[in-house]
Amino acid sequence: MITAIREVRRAKGLTLQDVARRCDPKTTAQTIGRLETGTRTVSIGWLNRIAAALGVEASDLVSLPDRTDLPVTAILDGSGVHAPRRTTIVPAPRVAAGQIAVTVAGGVGDYRAGDVIWCAMLPPGGFATALNRDVLVPQPGGRFAFGRLTASDGVVTLVPLNAGSQSTEIDDPAWLAVTVRLIRDL
Repeated sequence: MITAIREVRRAKGLTLQDVARRCDPKTTAQTIGRLETGTRTVSIGWLNRIAAALGVEASDLVSLPDRTDLPVTAILDGSGVHAPRRTTIVPAPRVAAGQIAVTVAGGVGDYRAGDVIWCAMLPPGGFATALNRDVLVPQPGGRFAFGRLTASDGVVTLVPLNAGSQSTEIDDPAWLAVTVRLIRDL
């Protein structure tokens, strides 16, 4: 199996020792190095442990023939733009289970016409994790509300994206979807 463990580790700026310490249970830098280079076989168990240590999905560490990764050509930071020291890739975005999309037809708030907003659906017990984030909430009659979630105790309160608009309160919605990714063509 061909893995992208090294590329993802380097893209995150982590050393072999950093990843080894983050594994649960901890392991050695030498073991991580052997798994990266293929001198030790990567089992599903190891793949899951390393993915958790890197904060990615296990599938992000496997080179799949139908997935295209983007090469990192430059790094932009406060001091300017510079070339990466090592070859680095960025996995293309993947749709996760339970994600939905909102398309933006006209500019509102920080969103521009043509934007696509990816959202992750949350059940009522998870609403608090979306506080102070933009969310989509279903309303009666097949309508929706979109705005910044400011309260979620039975009644969901949204601050609209347009300045000067009134807050919206929705009683016990079945779900809400929190924004997780913005796709914008430039």
